[in-house]
Amino acid sequence: MVLLDRNAALLSRTAVANEGKIHLGYMYAGDSSLLTARTMMEGALAFAPFFQRYLGIPAQALETSLPAVYVVHRDTQHSAAAVEGYLERVHRLITEVASGRELAYFGLDLTMPPRTWSNSERQNVFSPEKTIAVFDTPEVAINPVDLARVLRACIVAHPRIEVRLGRNVLRVDGSDTMVHVTSEGSDGCTIDCFDHVVNALWDGRLAVDATMGLKPNRPWLHRLKYGISLTLPAYMERPPSATLVSGPFGEVVSYPDRLIYLTWYPECLHGISSEVTPPMWSTYPSEPLRSQVLRGTITAMSEIVPGLAMLRDASLSDAVVKGGVIVAWGETDIYDPESELHRRYEIGVTSTGRYHSIDPGKLTMAPYFAEKCAERIVPSVLAL
Repeated sequence: MVLLDRNAALLSRTAVANEGKIHLGYMYAGDSSLLTARTMMEGALAFAPFFQRYLGIPAQALETSLPAVYVVHRDTQHSAAAVEGYLERVHRLITEVASGRELAYFGLDLTMPPRTWSNSERQNVFSPEKTIAVFDTPEVAINPVDLARVLRACIVAHPRIEVRLGRNVLRVDGSDTMVHVTSEGSDGCTIDCFDHVVNALWDGRLAVDATMGLKPNRPWLHRLKYGISLTLPAYMERPPSATLVSGPFGEVVSYPDRLIYLTWYPECLHGISSEVTPPMWSTYPSEPLRSQVLRGTITAMSEIVPGLAMLRDASLSDAVVKGGVIVAWGETDIYDPESELHRRYEIGVTSTGRYHSIDPGKLTMAPYFAEKCAERIVPSVLAL
């Protein structure tokens, strides 16, 4: 197996610049069909078992965040009652889908339904002016930086995987018996031949697909969104993990080691493109944008989670601001309640002959679709 990557290291951009949430479907109240929720929970239930099978990591050994509470913002696109009803429907679906796999989600118990916080509970943690309801869920995140580190080590140690870094894939040409990949690096262009090719690119996937004649018949958007991660000062109380819904709001991810991740959509969105190949946006913004995102995000989130307000005066010497590209079908941003971005079930593996393109949609789905893709390739390989 050969891995081609245009970067200087594998899993160094969007793979490590996200909140790491392993979605159970609670996020997607904008898709009342529950198709997105069902898709996400299948991926979530496959996530930890995948790494246990192939990396030997027990489900309970992957460090997870505190479970996320879902916080209904005052300017929500869906009422508190609608969000509550949606969460209840998702929970019933989870109990159905997870039957026989109850501990597959990092060994956590998924049987408890979302609990509504009392007004006094909510007002003790969240701004009563900015929020109108809070619900417990079992949904967690994993630290994507740690996961990428483990995956890179596994790949390097594998005797049958060759990694070629600094190579940009320009095009792919297929036949009934072979697939040719043209890539460019410091040594110029080369053409390699393979039995099968998997396009597992992220923001570069559509451009390579087009060279194989796979052109989408619907609009798409590439969005650059930043987030910040930092170690909470010892004098501060650890906040809960919290996802603000429903609309262009923000998130807190809180880990046991006091690492927290914050993002606030209006402050952190700094690029949007409908081109096949989006700009080569920087993963780590330079000044003054870095400070703008850092301080703006903390200010916005502390207005909702007052316990974060002390971060405004903290030195934040270890704070990291990094951004990743979000790739999704849709023509309008999530400010539009009718945007296709609010649903994520039209994803998966597309194959034409010996060429396979994977659109995972979210980190949650990557292991699930990796196995689906492998299942398509293995019968052909065994027949050789």
